[in-house]
Amino acid sequence: MKKEYWIILIVYICMHLSNLVAIPLLMISFKFTGVDPGLATPIWLIASFTIALIIILFILRKEIRTGGKSERSLSAGSLIKWAILGFFLALFAQYAAAIIENLLGIEMGSENTQQILGIIETFPLAVLVTSIIGPILEEIVFRKIIFGALHKRFHFFIAALISSVIFAIVHMEPVHILIYSSMGFSFAYLYVKTKTILVPIFAHVSMNTLVVLVQSVYKEDIERLLKEAEAVQNFIGGFF
Repeated sequence: MKKEYWIILIVYICMHLSNLVAIPLLMISFKFTGVDPGLATPIWLIASFTIALIIILFILRKEIRTGGKSERSLSAGSLIKWAILGFFLALFAQYAAAIIENLLGIEMGSENTQQILGIIETFPLAVLVTSIIGPILEEIVFRKIIFGALHKRFHFFIAALISSVIFAIVHMEPVHILIYSSMGFSFAYLYVKTKTILVPIFAHVSMNTLVVLVQSVYKEDIERLLKEAEAVQNFIGGFF
């Protein structure tokens, strides 16, 4: 793997680890300055993700300008077509994984998603991280670098599986590892099929944006449906 890619991985890891130090320090400083300490998390997330993206894009500036060996240029029409197809592919994969999880008795709903929505409610500008900056960083790290390196040595299925599981583990919701892995697998397929990281980036951005919009606009309806589904599941479970 290229030296630049190792540096990008280090930057990405440092970005996440910085939360352990920076957020508590911001909360303390905000208390002394009269600023709401609850703003520490969203403000640092925006700052750290933005800084990491700028650094990573700077490191990749030559590949962006000239195009990497594994990348190819698509026409605007093909790019839009694959971006739309990719969005529905990822959506279908997530839906199929959710059905399987439900059959396995795994509780619906994502704690990670709820935490993100809570941050957005506190500081709406944080939607830039969840819907745009985050997906771009994740596709560069997990698809272009990790999956790309594995795919040079292993069959697509093995490379996609390993990188997708790592992608799922990083989201720290082991109970929903199937859903995150299915999405990662879909994005890896799009990357290999189109040979450009732009397509999985567009698909990932679209997925995250849709989730944020739906969960924000229809939050009360979703909570009601989840409670009804849980009640039905408990009722059916009483017969076995």
